Amino acid sequence: MGNHHDHGHHHHHTANKKVLLWSFITIFIFMIVEALGGYWTNSLALLSDAGHMLSDAAALGLSLLAFKMGEKKANAEKTFGYKRFEIIAALINGITLIVISMIIFYEAYHRFVKPPEVSSSMMIIASVGLVVNIIVFLMLTKGDSKDNLNIRSALVHVMGDLLGSAGAILAGLLIFFFQFNIADPIASVIVSILILVSGYRVTKDAFHVLMEGKPEHVDMEQMKAMLAELEGVYSIHDLHVWSITNEFPAMTCHLVVQNEVDRDALLQVATDKILHTFHISHCTVQIEGRDTDIHDTCDNCKS
Repeated sequence: MGNHHDHGHHHHHTANKKVLLWSFITIFIFMIVEALGGYWTNSLALLSDAGHMLSDAAALGLSLLAFKMGEKKANAEKTFGYKRFEIIAALINGITLIVISMIIFYEAYHRFVKPPEVSSSMMIIASVGLVVNIIVFLMLTKGDSKDNLNIRSALVHVMGDLLGSAGAILAGLLIFFFQFNIADPIASVIVSILILVSGYRVTKDAFHVLMEGKPEHVDMEQMKAMLAELEGVYSIHDLHVWSITNEFPAMTCHLVVQNEVDRDALLQVATDKILHTFHISHCTVQIEGRDTDIHDTCDNCKS
């Protein structure tokens, strides 16, 4: 059973790396094209979209590096290995997105005050961008890859890029038919809001994991009640649930039990229930007899 789980995890890991690699290559190439096009057509909407794509490329590059780092085995110094590097990568990516959105807001403000002349040919580049983003979006939504925090964040960014490209096309049409040059900063503001929202979400999720936050799918009261109902359990304390990464939850607790209970059998039942109800395979349950004073030596237990 363990080998099957490891094989499945390895398969998802390899598939995720392949998806990220092709997404990275696709976005990086078009990001350069779009940046040159934005400079040539003097379009902030295209340049802001290129900035968003740069952050996506950086996020995907960091995610690839994180997967590579995560392959390093645990050692005496890093007892959980290097899997959490992907959360650090997601945090860096989220903060970068927020900074980029602020820069675009600042530039858009100046363009509202003094709208520049913008070439409507930006529509052509934006249309190609839309196609590229659709391709990358479809790649990232294949299989279970979207369950990974880095890939999920990249998916949100690509969705923002999709809408950003659509906004640039709309701005180009308004400029071409109505000489409505202010459409360019309006489109860039919409894109920057999308970047800000996705950046905030990624940062919040990564920060939650780094702060040992509880996984969303775990109900602590339900877990406590389930363990309390087990035969022979007197009380529960020092219950902790956290994530090493968003795909690697962990749990520890102390169970105070009746002295006559079969502790090995109870431990087996408890770990099976935790696995099947909450999908946590990495759990540590400390069993204490009612008459022992072991919990008196634990600061968490005493509090």
